[in-house]
Amino acid sequence: MSSTNPFANLFGKSPFTALQVHMRVVLECVHNVPPLFEALSKGDHQGVKSAKDKIFEREAEADSIKNELRNRLPKSLFMPVDRRDLLDVLQMQDSIADTAQDIAGLLVERPMELPEFMQQPMLALASRCVDVCEMSAKIIEELDELLAMGFRGREATRVEEMVGALNQLEDETDDLGLELARQLFQHEDEIKPVSVMMWYQLIQWVGDLADYAEKVGDRLRLLIAR
Repeated sequence: MSSTNPFANLFGKSPFTALQVHMRVVLECVHNVPPLFEALSKGDHQGVKSAKDKIFEREAEADSIKNELRNRLPKSLFMPVDRRDLLDVLQMQDSIADTAQDIAGLLVERPMELPEFMQQPMLALASRCVDVCEMSAKIIEELDELLAMGFRGREATRVEEMVGALNQLEDETDDLGLELARQLFQHEDEIKPVSVMMWYQLIQWVGDLADYAEKVGDRLRLLIAR
């Protein structure tokens, strides 16, 4: 008789499969971050709430997969990679979804207006951070091929090159975030002090999306190195 547990077949194949599914759901969280700021720039508070709801739904789904993976991950010595390494990758992926939830929650719980001078730079930063997360997800999708090749050879070289490209993309988000923070502080006399603090926090959180995505790639690079 087939199992009625929706996770049973998924986790029966490979821990990598569950890790990949988790990352796909995390990516759905991230894809809804730019719409938050797009709606906010238009004063569309219902649009902000709609994007927030989607992020919260996907984050809850990601949490369910994360918890199942943690519970079902074998503790034996016969794993193709160290259990702790997989859990580290899982934690970094989950931090991406958690950060997206933090961004969405703040924008809804504390109604804010996106100043005109921040609109284009903020949308550019959020969009670039999505690019970084997408690249990280592509690398995770290579895990099956890496395993088949014993984390060596041409596939390992290909993944290392992808991680290098990921690092470059993340550097771009750092530059965008720093420039946006400079613009914020140049206009801080035009905004309430608390709003300046909130926007600075949001700039950091949006940048954290890319930072955690980069850490996913860096941990996979360590797996190859071992």
